[in-house]
Amino acid sequence: MTIKTRKERLNYTPKQKYEYARLMVEDHYSNQKIIDISGASSTAVARWKKQYLDEQRGEFVQDKVPLDADKRLIEELKKELAESREDVRLLKKATALFIRDNPNLK
Repeated sequence: MTIKTRKERLNYTPKQKYEYARLMVEDHYSNQKIIDISGASSTAVARWKKQYLDEQRGEFVQDKVPLDADKRLIEELKKELAESREDVRLLKKATALFIRDNPNLK
């Protein structure tokens, strides 16, 4: 009887993924060398490299955290701006309703 045990799942920060992908693209490390260094699976390493190359071309995947710290900050600021704009829109509507319903303000 063979007992199969799963490999413990390793978590990598976006900064680590960015650095491994940069090594593959800019320093010409092979995928296998990165797999040996990081302990990640071959599919994970291939995904990091593809995402790095996509980000270099200016393409971003909707549900993935950008690897580059500057790009992560830009995405975070875009979300905050969208939330702020929605808050302003709702406050304008609430103010208009408040003024309409209060006869002393007309």
